Amino acid sequence: MTVLVLTSEHDVTADLVVARLNGTGVPVVRLDPADLPGEVALSGEYVHGVFRGQLSVGGRLVSMGGLRSVWVRRPGVPGTRVAEPSGWLTEEASQAFYGMLRGTGARWMNHPDAAARARHKPWQLHLAQRSRLPVPATLITTFPQAARDFARRFPDLVVKPVSGSHPQEPPRVVPTSRVAPDVDFAAVTFGPTLLQRRVDKRADIRLTAVGDQILAARKAVAPNAHPDDIDVRFAPSDEPWRPVEVPPRLAEAVHRYLREAELAYGAFDFAEDLEGVWWFLECNQSGQFGFVEMDTGQPIARSVADWLAGEGPTTQPNPHDPQGSLRAAP
Repeated sequence: MTVLVLTSEHDVTADLVVARLNGTGVPVVRLDPADLPGEVALSGEYVHGVFRGQLSVGGRLVSMGGLRSVWVRRPGVPGTRVAEPSGWLTEEASQAFYGMLRGTGARWMNHPDAAARARHKPWQLHLAQRSRLPVPATLITTFPQAARDFARRFPDLVVKPVSGSHPQEPPRVVPTSRVAPDVDFAAVTFGPTLLQRRVDKRADIRLTAVGDQILAARKAVAPNAHPDDIDVRFAPSDEPWRPVEVPPRLAEAVHRYLREAELAYGAFDFAEDLEGVWWFLECNQSGQFGFVEMDTGQPIARSVADWLAGEGPTTQPNPHDPQGSLRAAP
């Protein structure tokens, strides 16, 4: 049975997992859907009530019926590497590719439907509240007066994009920033704005969930950190990530979140305040983990590989009963 990994060519995080699978003798196929049609080809036959599908990746033929799991890591958009890309071709290639994979018996990390839903930040916040994770007071609005009223109630705010990135090529990450005290919020009419109470934090937490396993790491805020350095991704710091125990109640809440979201993998970001409370910021359903593993030595890549190989926890989200992952290993 083969593990299918869907990601771009340059993905160090995927490299770690593929190397682990190769080392344990589990067949792996790695591909980027952006190469369909072209380097990636497919065929599916529906005859006499039976589906038979095949993928060809760099000349290697793989039966869709022989897929053990599919890891949807960082796939490109189908049909975008042809000489003359078009919206029509992208839709045709996407329907064919993901539609066929949905008909396999493989399990998913994560299923495309669950992954698409999980990207919506407002839904994340709602689900986190329902799962009993602490969530900072948040407002998403295009009403200037609503923003002004919110700022009066919570004078120390940060602003962040609702979607998480700027739509340029390649996509650019937009950092979380502190809101100036004298802003009048007139500009929120031009697009939905996410305002959130700033957590006076003493550390950032990255919690990686793989199936039933949870691994958390903590990065302390530097003693000389500037109060405007809000976003850990951009704040200058020599502090390393260190392993940290997850409070039992918070672990239970994370498991509830994953079950409700139907996710087999999630990278959670929390801000630890001065009282030690972990405040939920977001859950990235395809978040990086290599930087944490390098600092902490936590076996995240091994956990992902074991899950994909079927050796990890078997309880997994199962949206509408499909599963699976792909790209040709060298």
